[in-house]
Amino acid sequence: MPDHDHGWEQARQDAHRLGRSLRPAPELVPLHQAGGRVLARDLVARYPIPHCATSAMDGFAVSGPGPWLLLDAVAHNPAEGTVTSLAPGQAVAVVTGSLIPEGADAIIRLEHTTERDGWLSSDRTVSPGADIRPAGTEASPHDVLQAAGTVLRAGVVATAAVAGYDELLVAARPRVHLVYTGDEVITSGTPAPGQVRDGFSPVLPLIIAALGGRAASEARIGDSQAQSLDALTDVPALAADIVITTGGTGFSDRDFVRSAVAELGGKEIVSAIAMRPGHPSMLAALPDGRILVALPGNPLAALMAVATLVDPLLRGACGTELAEPGSALGAADFAPLPGRHRLIPARWVGSADPLVPDALAPAEHVGSAMLRGLSGAEAILVIPPAGARAGTPVGYLGLPW
Repeated sequence: MPDHDHGWEQARQDAHRLGRSLRPAPELVPLHQAGGRVLARDLVARYPIPHCATSAMDGFAVSGPGPWLLLDAVAHNPAEGTVTSLAPGQAVAVVTGSLIPEGADAIIRLEHTTERDGWLSSDRTVSPGADIRPAGTEASPHDVLQAAGTVLRAGVVATAAVAGYDELLVAARPRVHLVYTGDEVITSGTPAPGQVRDGFSPVLPLIIAALGGRAASEARIGDSQAQSLDALTDVPALAADIVITTGGTGFSDRDFVRSAVAELGGKEIVSAIAMRPGHPSMLAALPDGRILVALPGNPLAALMAVATLVDPLLRGACGTELAEPGSALGAADFAPLPGRHRLIPARWVGSADPLVPDALAPAEHVGSAMLRGLSGAEAILVIPPAGARAGTPVGYLGLPW
């Protein structure tokens, strides 16, 4: 047993710090493949945005006071079908986004004009610059449009496209090797007494992808020291940045992950966490630079450990900040649990009072070996050792997968 347990907050911070030590080399990806990735360097404007003055409305570009002689763009410039300049007393039709002709003073909106015999008039006073978007209104050259570490959601990708980027430098997805342990684990069919169905391999690769990593390889082993050592040192495991194991994290003579790490010369950064469920989770640094996360065998405990260790670890490796817990009203009483945080799957519940915001209520079926409660959860309550009273603020994590 470890001399003392890591505090929950400290475990998350240490995992994030350790992830930052990985930082595999970034890579260039085409813009259409960049969604969901993380910017590896600042997105900087290469030119003014917009790069030229354009119309903000459908209507007419005008020069000088009216009425204005309405030019026919095609007749004026048959080669291009555009009017590139206006003399005082002239106007030309424009649509939203059209280039502003040289000499134009303003845009008059279509609904404010009258056209008769080739002449245009307006019932409104023309304000200089009205409805003209000057070049550089949104950004000047060298402005930082988004900082490194930003997740590339749709709006950021669209901004990059407008800024003239065809590809972006993004953080590489850390390669993760998964090791599923347990002689009693089966992968299909109905378990017999003494057996359990594998609840990890169908979901961990998806969770890792959602958190920014890439499940590159996997192995399935029984409970022995030799198999544990082999699983941590075979070719796929050695090619990974991160190794994640499931089960075998206890402190009995039938748990082999810790002893295998010790035999390899690894250093336990987090030996156990003062949390429930998920206490026997481990984070270790291997001598060759790889990081190992050992998850407990109980399903809910393992996924709470994912939120505590794997999420911060991958955020650090991808260059994003540690996610800070939010705050919401709790909808139940939680007795003190001295020395330990509790992580509880929860759901949002409404309030009878419209002036009182929604609150978080614990889900049912949330034992460490249960997954039913998590399947309907919308967040993870983070209850401090002192407990909490219903109606008072409590911390929570958004589900990271």
